[in-house]
Amino acid sequence: MIDRVFQAFLAEQQAAGLALAGSSDLLTLLPLGPAPAQRYLAFFECRGLVHEDGEIRVADHWRVAITFPDDYLRRPDSAAWVTLLAPLNAFHANIAGPLICIGRMPPGTGLVDLLWQVFDLITWNRVTMSEPDALNKAACQFARNHPDRYPIDKRPLRRPQRLPAIGPDSEQRESGEAT
Repeated sequence: MIDRVFQAFLAEQQAAGLALAGSSDLLTLLPLGPAPAQRYLAFFECRGLVHEDGEIRVADHWRVAITFPDDYLRRPDSAAWVTLLAPLNAFHANIAGPLICIGRMPPGTGLVDLLWQVFDLITWNRVTMSEPDALNKAACQFARNHPDRYPIDKRPLRRPQRLPAIGPDSEQRESGEAT
């Protein structure tokens, strides 16, 4: 039996997610399967940290899977929704690849909200400082000891909108004519 409410939710999420990706220089979103998609691959081209060869380094290519299971509108289990695919050696208090802890999300949290949450974690715009709540205790300690080091990437996920010129000379400025 087709769940029409869930199908409408999925269609709305696909449209909103693709609109966000279309307004971003840092996100590519690939719906998987028939429309409306229940699974997505999100490619983030932003700076975050990895732990490699005993050093903390910057990485700028991230792949994340997001899945909306059939009972998504009724089950609060964000660990089943979002999975880090690469790099698995991500260095963040809320990430222990492939697990990503985006926090408490109610059932029905939208795709755009999930994408923003993941972006904020990758770029260190958001980090837990509480070790009992951390997936990566070393990254949690790093966060407390080096607050000057983050956010790692300050660029916005959505590219800034150009505002139209306002005022008596606005037509000339917009057409490129000298004033």
